[in-house]
Amino acid sequence: MCGRYKITKPISKTIDIVKTNIKVEDTNNYNAHPSQKLPIIKSYTNGKALELYEWGLVPNWSKKLDKFSPLINARRETLMEKITFKNLIQTSRCIVPADGYYEWKREGKIKIPYYFTKENGEVLFFAGIHQNNKFCIITREATDKISHIHHREPMIINQSHINNYLNIKKNAMEVLNSIKPPNLKFHEVSKDVNNPQNNNPNLTKPIS
Repeated sequence: MCGRYKITKPISKTIDIVKTNIKVEDTNNYNAHPSQKLPIIKSYTNGKALELYEWGLVPNWSKKLDKFSPLINARRETLMEKITFKNLIQTSRCIVPADGYYEWKREGKIKIPYYFTKENGEVLFFAGIHQNNKFCIITREATDKISHIHHREPMIINQSHINNYLNIKKNAMEVLNSIKPPNLKFHEVSKDVNNPQNNNPNLTKPIS
């Protein structure tokens, strides 16, 4: 799964991709977490836009329930099996830019946080879906290199595949299934990241 990530200077990082910026500021978020409004890329008839959506998708049918936990992730393998996800992957796709993301390794009753980035240092682009100004991130099975940390990882799209993924005339599953996961590097970080109120550059520093 993906439950926290880092995104800094989102406008600067997407300036060559989007045409319009809608109320997004070029700020730094070292501990992006569910329920926050975060920058995503959407496609419109006149070009792509960077805008703020809340992380945690609430399907329309859930309004009939007394309690419902917003969905922060959607598994690629079952996107076409669940009616909510099936409809959204066909009509409501988005891209979530990030510098890197956090994942936790369970050792007994303890969870140890790690920070993941691309080996080449490039921006990460997570595949996502959205509804009613909210979004969730698509995940896939983790590669052998990182599966000992966690069995899932975000569905990371190459920048060259963004147009195809956002184009609803294209088959999204064919696009996603054709993309190989990038080479990632990772290191253990402080448990300070566990608290969503902590938001500073030290969160991504390796523990020596």
